[in-house]
Amino acid sequence: MTDEHPDLPAHDVQRRPSFWHWIVEGLRASVLLAPRIAASPSPWQLMLIVLIPLLLVLGIERLQIDGPATFHPAAELNAWWATALTLWVGWAALSPAASVSRWFALFTWASVPWNLLMAGFALAYFRGWLPQPLTTTSGFWAVYGSLIACWLLSSVRLMARCAPSRMRLALFVPGMLAITAIGIWQSMQDRERVWQPDHSASAAPERPRLQLTQETFEEQQAVWQRAVAELAPRPDGESHVYGLVFAPYASEDVFLRESAMVATLLEERFDAKGRVLRLVNHATTTQELPWATPLNLRRAVEALAERMDRERDVLVLYMTSHGARDFKLAATHWPLTVPWLTPQEVRGALDAAGIRHRVIAISACYSGGWIEPLATEHSLVMTAADAQHTSYGCGKLSELTFFGRAVFNEELRKSHSFEAAFAAAVPLIRQREIDAGKDDGFSNPQIQVGEGIRPVLERLAKRLDSN
Repeated sequence: MTDEHPDLPAHDVQRRPSFWHWIVEGLRASVLLAPRIAASPSPWQLMLIVLIPLLLVLGIERLQIDGPATFHPAAELNAWWATALTLWVGWAALSPAASVSRWFALFTWASVPWNLLMAGFALAYFRGWLPQPLTTTSGFWAVYGSLIACWLLSSVRLMARCAPSRMRLALFVPGMLAITAIGIWQSMQDRERVWQPDHSASAAPERPRLQLTQETFEEQQAVWQRAVAELAPRPDGESHVYGLVFAPYASEDVFLRESAMVATLLEERFDAKGRVLRLVNHATTTQELPWATPLNLRRAVEALAERMDRERDVLVLYMTSHGARDFKLAATHWPLTVPWLTPQEVRGALDAAGIRHRVIAISACYSGGWIEPLATEHSLVMTAADAQHTSYGCGKLSELTFFGRAVFNEELRKSHSFEAAFAAAVPLIRQREIDAGKDDGFSNPQIQVGEGIRPVLERLAKRLDSN
């Protein structure tokens, strides 16, 4: 099964190929053609052969992030286990006399076209450039899996030309399948990305930063205790509104502003003064507001549940941040580590607290994925986007998100009905996205209203309208 190279003159076999010759022959191997090369690369050639494809892929991955970004070498090194295992599997499949460096040089460039196509497809996915059918899980993996299969086929065909026997080739194939499967699994886990937004390079060089000191933690404990202690007693009457505003993304001020707007609106328009907890991650609010962490959210739900009538009152929960395709709500408060929030965690906190009537609003990309986990007969859930699209207005220069501005800052100032405000806001959001040049499709805000909460909200709106 070894390459005999009968078509090569003897002097070509003995002469050390040029660097470009290695690239050409590796690319031939990527489309299942026999490489016309029998020598081994020099150490300097091998270094460049491996380094250039690595830099090409890193360059494409860098394009996934708008604006300044920082490179995290530790995250890149975490993926090099696959290279080490591939080298070991290749060495095991080759005969002792065979050149591992020759095979690895050809293997590296046989992989380049497929790796670049996979990186480019992932870039299009993250930037929202793909057509709708390819943004679904099945659509994405149909294409991405096909590219992986082509890469595996070219790798196996190359080894078939180099391995001394079918038995050794049989060792190579399952090894590569295992490495590929583990690599796919690792990529689907929550891990640090090689490129991450560099918020320190923003337009505001003097942006305040959180300083983690013992005093900071002690201040936060006092802030939390004060926020809970200042909750007002429940007034008499039928149904009252309690509020919880959650803004966990510290790196962009739009979420800080939006959280303040929503809290003020609930206090002024929904007669909830003294009954709103606001959890915010921002360096300027550390001494004033509790941190927006999943643990604090659960504690806030419990604290509000202790003071409200859980069967009659309404909890309005507003969450604003960036959203991910896996429906997690992004959180950052560097150097504090804050886990991203899931809809299952929110549902669990509300169920455990026994709060019956819930109005939940999520202003984030892909937030439509929160509706099914949060929907109950006694809940109204509205989101800034469906499960496949981004929302808009969450950039560094935004005053408010498009969803928060239209639904809460505009329409809920005219009405006490969440359903009516949402219905009136949707066409406003659509037109503003068109005017702003949003090119990845309408965000398509969603709403789900349980039959059990509708009469409660109607009575509440009627009472507030009469005041």
